Amino acid sequence: MSVVKHPHKKAAGELEAPGRSFTLLCETPSCVFSLQSDYHFEYTDCDVLGSRWRVAVPNKANTCTGLPDPVKGTECTFSCSEGEFLDMRTQECQKCAAGTYSLGTSVAFDEWGSLPAGFVSQGLNTNGGIIHTNCSNSTWTPKGDYIASNTDECSAILSYAVNLKKHGTVSFDYFYPDNSIYFEFFVQNDQCQSTDSDSRWMKISESDWSHHTVELNKGSNVLYWRSTAYTLLGSAIKPVLLKNIAISGVAYMSECFHCKPGTYSSTPGSARCTPCPANSFSNKGATVCHECEKDKYAEAGSASCKPRPACNSSDYFYTHTPCDSNGKTQLMYKWIEPKICSESVEGAVKLPASGEMQTCPPCNPGFFVTNSSTCEPCASGFYSNGTACAECPVGTEPVVGFEYKWWNKMPSNMKSSAFRREYTWEVAGEYIYTIPADQDSDYMILSLNVPGYRLPQSMAKDSERSELSRITFVFETICTADCTLYFMVGYNQWNNDVVEQWRGSSSKQSYSYLIQSNSTVSFTWTFQRTQGYTERKYSADVAKIYSIHITNVIDGVASHCRHCALGLGYGKTSSACVPCPPGHYMLNGTGVCKSCPPNTFIRAEQPVGEEACIRCGPNTKRNKARTRERRLHYDFSPLANVTGFQSSPRFTSKGLRYFHHFNVALCGKEGRELAACVDNVTESGREVRGYVCQSTVVPSDIRGQSVVSSQPAVIGDTLIGVTTKTTLSDISSLEQSFPAASSLPDVIFYYRSSETTQACKHGRSTTIRLRCDPTVTAKDHITLPSNCSEGTCDGCSFHFLWQSRHACPLCTKHHYREIVSACIQGIQVNTYVWQQPLQCYGGEALPPQRVSACVTLDFWLKFGVSTGTIAAVLLISISCYFWKKTRKLQYKYSKLAMNSSGKECELPAADSCAIMEGEDAEDDLIYLTKKSFFNKIHKSFSRERTSDGFDSVPLKSSSSGLPREEDDSDGP
Repeated sequence: MSVVKHPHKKAAGELEAPGRSFTLLCETPSCVFSLQSDYHFEYTDCDVLGSRWRVAVPNKANTCTGLPDPVKGTECTFSCSEGEFLDMRTQECQKCAAGTYSLGTSVAFDEWGSLPAGFVSQGLNTNGGIIHTNCSNSTWTPKGDYIASNTDECSAILSYAVNLKKHGTVSFDYFYPDNSIYFEFFVQNDQCQSTDSDSRWMKISESDWSHHTVELNKGSNVLYWRSTAYTLLGSAIKPVLLKNIAISGVAYMSECFHCKPGTYSSTPGSARCTPCPANSFSNKGATVCHECEKDKYAEAGSASCKPRPACNSSDYFYTHTPCDSNGKTQLMYKWIEPKICSESVEGAVKLPASGEMQTCPPCNPGFFVTNSSTCEPCASGFYSNGTACAECPVGTEPVVGFEYKWWNKMPSNMKSSAFRREYTWEVAGEYIYTIPADQDSDYMILSLNVPGYRLPQSMAKDSERSELSRITFVFETICTADCTLYFMVGYNQWNNDVVEQWRGSSSKQSYSYLIQSNSTVSFTWTFQRTQGYTERKYSADVAKIYSIHITNVIDGVASHCRHCALGLGYGKTSSACVPCPPGHYMLNGTGVCKSCPPNTFIRAEQPVGEEACIRCGPNTKRNKARTRERRLHYDFSPLANVTGFQSSPRFTSKGLRYFHHFNVALCGKEGRELAACVDNVTESGREVRGYVCQSTVVPSDIRGQSVVSSQPAVIGDTLIGVTTKTTLSDISSLEQSFPAASSLPDVIFYYRSSETTQACKHGRSTTIRLRCDPTVTAKDHITLPSNCSEGTCDGCSFHFLWQSRHACPLCTKHHYREIVSACIQGIQVNTYVWQQPLQCYGGEALPPQRVSACVTLDFWLKFGVSTGTIAAVLLISISCYFWKKTRKLQYKYSKLAMNSSGKECELPAADSCAIMEGEDAEDDLIYLTKKSFFNKIHKSFSRERTSDGFDSVPLKSSSSGLPREEDDSDGP
């Protein structure tokens, strides 16, 4: 007796019990498998030599012996072609039967009624754990034919693990219309290492489903589809859609798959099943489709038929036939295909009669009517108003572009599409409009392709110009549900960015968009009646476009000609248009260029007439190119570089943190602006430039970088002026939001953006208030208004306060004062200090400390005493001199009185006309005979005064020789 153990299977009679095991030995013949359904074949794992064994595995455990013996299997790299499967009994490839299909070495997932086996979907929090957010329900949701991503502020991951026996591929179709979702696809191996891929981030879908293929390595591969939505503006987000996921490189297919309901395969060896046509259906594994009954209908690929509803006015549309040779067109009414309504049901409407003849509308400007009543473009250098072409006169040039205002035929560079049909917009003479769709949630797409843009030859090349081209269209929406009209701009043939959207009904209005880059190649209008899944409930909701006008288009047509400056050509009469020099305008009706008046600059699209010269704003002048340049009493050069700052953190309803980031080039540079904001979320890499720009920044690691930037917009591309006034050109600065702490006025820069939005029909504006603060050392100390934390209160007017020491006026000699020290040991120091509070920076520096010689106090004291002594002596001398003179006068008077004593009341007769000769000498003799000056003084005081009041003066006899009279008192 012996026991033979089958690989991967216990031997017959081998039992297991908790805690022990034992073996029952039996005779070999026990029971024999008689039915093929009792077991199946599998391959063992491949060994190091690349070989394997085929073994039989019972479908139920603990069955009897008698299984087929193991045999050598096929090579590990063996595979079958599409439409075939590997028959494990014969180990040969066989064709799939009718009603089934096979992808050979591939697996496909095209049914999304539920999540297929092997797929895992989960939601993750993206706010960094700042606020607890429940993302358990934020997963990918199956929708029947496709699977849709989340639209909330969580990260939804769809994953699938597969082990490839050889190098293969994964491919899928996706629709990614909204750049508010970050959508990526990547592959990791069994070590959680991401494979290198340049296409990890998906490109925005232009108008329809996009196809993506990535190569896979041999071995274990984990596929990841991840989407993260950011509802920053509170608007609804369109989810990412996935379908038709196929993976190649698996080992083999041991059986074929049955066709899903609504599809069929009529021949053996099919690689895929064919959807049933409209008004037919099929069951699972069908080889043919069955027609619906007359009172029922079915969409293409349906598994059953539905009763036909009664026809109404939303089940048909009208259009115009091309003009015939007589210039007539027919008004045609058509049922929407596939027709699902019934005209025989009670209350149904009939299709209006077609064939009414109408006069064809004129051709669009730049086109002419041919003999067959068709419209053809005029040749280069010609123009027309829609009837006949005429050549532009000498001294003029054509104004080229595209202008569509009559809609008798869809222009050749425009097309319409949707998910399920080719045409969704129809021409209607005066406008083009959306026709009803199969489902109200379908996107009705209208695209316009443009080859590029070129400025007219007569226009000066001003690199500071922001208007390379402009598109303007007039539209209207009439809705009863939550319809939305999107306007998207494509910056290459694969990417479209939503630049504006209108929700609900919108009255007839005009919208303009500035084109700043020559890479723009397409414009797209997308209309969605509702986001909910409904079938023709809101078919009457419609979007209409009345006119579309694009300027400066390469290979465009001209509606008129304009005057230009002339340059002499090769012939005497030949001439060509040339641009006027910078800062010059052209006189009307002539080719003469004339300089703009002082303090004005050229920025008009067509510099014709003096009105094209725009006056410079306050404190600005024109530069060499006659564009704007600042001239202030401040030195703002340290603030001239591009400066970036952001608002305080904001949080969405689910706790997602984001910022508004701003870049500012205060003055830019001559000829170009420097501030730039980009979109690094999608592959478009869209960039906008201006004096001030804004973007939304989300801190995240989903791109392997610290932040992601999206939704860039210019909020200032024209410098209006620089002034201290709080209002300029209808732009007001929020003075109350930035209270000043000093009497020095703020210097305010005023900017305006010519790009309009639905909310800002007159464009955006920005004010930057520069405030002097010598204590601020950083160059980018910029704050936002206290009552508008995002820099704006209405989304149109932005206000910022920039505090810096470089915003202070230049220092002059009036900003400092002099301090003089005391004189110490003959040295005196003069020191200069700033006046406080300091309100200047740069300019004149403080003068250096000055040292000079000086005289001390002791010297001046000695000098004063000496001078006083000399003055006293001099004063005494002068007093004595005048005293002497006085005594002389007294003497003369006394002498005169004595001579007149003989006659009473009679003066003595004068015996001479003056003092007698010898009197002075006598007087002098009297005094000079004294020993000294002090003796004279003593002598004067020793004189005796007589009783008559006169002094007694002793006299000498005269020596004149005259006879002397005898005194009566003498004796005889």
